[in-house]
Amino acid sequence: MRKFTVHRGVAAPLLRVNVDTDAIIPSREMKLVSKQGLGEGLFAGWRYTAPGGREPDSCFVLNRPEYSGASILLSGRNFGCGSSREHAVWALAEYGIRAIIAPSFGVIFQGNCERNGILPVVLDDSAVQAIAGEVEADPQGSEVEIDLEQQRVISPGGHTYSFDIAPSSRQMLLQGLDQIGSTLCRLEEIEAFEEGLRQRRPWLFEL
Repeated sequence: MRKFTVHRGVAAPLLRVNVDTDAIIPSREMKLVSKQGLGEGLFAGWRYTAPGGREPDSCFVLNRPEYSGASILLSGRNFGCGSSREHAVWALAEYGIRAIIAPSFGVIFQGNCERNGILPVVLDDSAVQAIAGEVEADPQGSEVEIDLEQQRVISPGGHTYSFDIAPSSRQMLLQGLDQIGSTLCRLEEIEAFEEGLRQRRPWLFEL
């Protein structure tokens, strides 16, 4: 997956609470056996005027020209609640979303983001609202910067907000590694342990 160190981009305010994974990608949009093509179904129930259709709803934030190319989402509490479908994160990633800033996340969704290269940033509601207010006047000229190394968000007006993230999740994102990739970084230690075990208990390896 892509490394996340410092990202600067257009931030789109989707300031709704309890945005669940079925809203992020409805089940009718999950017809593929791969991650490719899911971005088209992102927020399909809100983004298009009719179920299953592809006529854009001009009122939806991601369809508005001033938020074209948005790579950061600003949202309300409990973003990504509901089912554990990883397709929701895959759809966000394929669309181009690199980070989501919200007061809280669904626990499983948050972990899925971290394992797929999307940074979930937890800031209190007042901070999210303040950033959205700064962005609104000129979204294309008011980019938000997120620095994972320093664990801070810098608003268009220069206000800085610190955020917390688990050290293991931070390291995975900085290195661009999922859990398997992180484990394989310790391959030499794993192989040494296996060899030692083979010497101490050879009967375990008999076929």
